[in-house]
Amino acid sequence: MKNIKLFRKQNIFISILAVLLLSLFFVFPVSANNDKGSVYKAEVIDILDELEKENEDGSKIVQQDLLLKIINSEREGEEIIYNGISDLQVTDLDYFNVSDKVFVDSYKNVDDEEIFYITGFVRNTSLIWLFIIFIIAVLLVGRFKGFKALLSLFLSFVVIIKFILPSILNGQNPIIISLLGALIILALIIYITEGIKKKSHLAMLAILSSLTFTVFLSWFFIRVTRLTGLAQEETIFLINNGNLSLDFKGLLLAGFIIGAIGVLDDIVVGQIESVEQIREANPSLSNRQVFNMSYKIGNTHLGAIINTLFLTYTGAALPLLLLFIVNNQSGVSFENFINLEVVSTEIVRTLVGSIGIIASMPIATLLATVMLKKK
Repeated sequence: MKNIKLFRKQNIFISILAVLLLSLFFVFPVSANNDKGSVYKAEVIDILDELEKENEDGSKIVQQDLLLKIINSEREGEEIIYNGISDLQVTDLDYFNVSDKVFVDSYKNVDDEEIFYITGFVRNTSLIWLFIIFIIAVLLVGRFKGFKALLSLFLSFVVIIKFILPSILNGQNPIIISLLGALIILALIIYITEGIKKKSHLAMLAILSSLTFTVFLSWFFIRVTRLTGLAQEETIFLINNGNLSLDFKGLLLAGFIIGAIGVLDDIVVGQIESVEQIREANPSLSNRQVFNMSYKIGNTHLGAIINTLFLTYTGAALPLLLLFIVNNQSGVSFENFINLEVVSTEIVRTLVGSIGIIASMPIATLLATVMLKKK
C-alpha cells in the first residue's frame, strides 16, 4: 500500500514538472526569434539627460535620453542611444531607471542612420514568478484535483494556441473552428478534473445544450445590432496585414464562444455536484424535492456568477466608462454613447453571456435530478 502511494506521489511530481517545462516552452517561445529580427533586449546603463514637462491639464511627464546595452542577439554588448526627449507629449511610461530591461526596435531615417526606440519593458521574470505563485496556490489548496485543473488549463491553452488561432489565421471559418476547439477544451476540462463517469457525461450534455443556445443568441444579436467586429483597436493591425483574410464578424462570435466556456463549466459542474450530494445525504427525497433544493443552491451561485461576470467586464471596460463620463459632460447623450460599436459590443457580450449562464443552471439541475439515480 505504501509503495502504491509513493508511486502515485512520484507520478504527480513528474507530471507537475513536465507541465511546468512544457508551459515555459509554449508561453515563452519568442526569445528564440528575437535574434533574427530588429527587436532587441537591452538594459538601461545610464541616463544621459532628463527633462520634466507639464501637460495642459497640469500633469507632469519625464522624458529621457538613455544609454542602453543590447543583451541578446549577435549584437550583444553593443551600446546604443535612445533619444526620448522630444516635442511629443507622451505619457510617463517613458520614465526609466538604470538596470531596467527593455525591448528596443530600430529603423533607418532618410540619412540612413539607425534610430532606436523603446517598445516596452521586459516582463518575463515577473510573469514567470507570478505563474509559479499561481501554481503553488492551486496545488496547496486544491491538491490532486488542483493539479488536474492545472493540467486541463495547460492543455486548453495548447488547443487555443496550436489549433484555434492558427486555423483562423489560415482562413478557416472562425465559428466552426471555435466550436470544435470549445468541444475539445470542454472534454479536457471536465474529464480530466472530474474523471470519466456519469457526472462528467451529464456536465458535457448540459454545457453543450447551454452553449448551443448561447451561440444562437450571440449570432442573432450580432446580426440585429449590426456589429462588425472591427471596434477593437487590434483589428487595425490585422487589417493592415495584407497576408490575412479574416471574417471579423465571425471572429467576434468566436470570442463570445470561447469566453462562455469557462463560466458555463463552473455553474454546470457545481449544480450536478449539489444534486449528487443531496441524493447521498437523503436518498428518500423525490425528484421534485431534489430539484427544488438544488435550484435554491443554484440561484445563490447564479447571483454570484452574474455579478462576477458583470464586474469583470466592467473592470475591462473602465476606459469606456470614463469616455462616457467625459462625453456626458461635453453634451453627448447616453443614447449616442451606447450606440458606439465598441460599447455595444461589450453590452452584447455581457448580456448574452449572462443569459447563457442563466439558462445553464436549470438545464444542469434537471438533467442531474433525472439521470443521477439513488445509490
